[in-house]
Amino acid sequence: MVQPDTRTKVLEAAERLFAENGYSGTSVRAITGLAGANLAAVAYHFGSKADLMAAVVRRVIDPITNAQRTRLDELLARAGEPRVADLVEAFAGPLFDDMPTDGDRGVHASRLIMTILSDPAEEARGWTGPDDAAIRERYLAAFARALPDLTPSELLFRMRGILAVTAVDRVEAHHQPTPTCPAATDRAARSWAITFLTAAMSAPATEAER
Repeated sequence: MVQPDTRTKVLEAAERLFAENGYSGTSVRAITGLAGANLAAVAYHFGSKADLMAAVVRRVIDPITNAQRTRLDELLARAGEPRVADLVEAFAGPLFDDMPTDGDRGVHASRLIMTILSDPAEEARGWTGPDDAAIRERYLAAFARALPDLTPSELLFRMRGILAVTAVDRVEAHHQPTPTCPAATDRAARSWAITFLTAAMSAPATEAER
């Protein structure tokens, strides 16, 4: 078996620690210690702790983003505007289909998404670039056409909810089920999520506070 190189070891250690402890709660020393690497390895391979965070997130997010882009392109190439259910499938489906599922990697990847949604550290969001903004704006525009009664702010809130629900489910999928509630298969969880999230996205617009 080919052993991972130092760069990969550092990425894997950082993914685990960032997912478990957040950006500020993870030190470079802890990362290199877990990776069994020299303290200078982060600077040598990535430049800085913030650049390492970006590389860790990109490794998890890029396959998901690419799949979201491809599926949206396919929907928009068809005649007529996509339905809400189709857009939810295209946006949320890759969070199931393209998320790592093997053991600890699956847990860490899901927790990492939760971290970048909630971590107050600016570095936890510094991984985004023009391509990420473009695909988000394209989905926002498509959902806005399908749900014209929603304000942009409420629409964006609901899209963030899609990310949160799927990330939490993927974390829970790797935990031991309770005796009275056996774990669902990935296929069942995916189907339930699409149904639930389609209903949530399609709910009537919330009245503004007076």
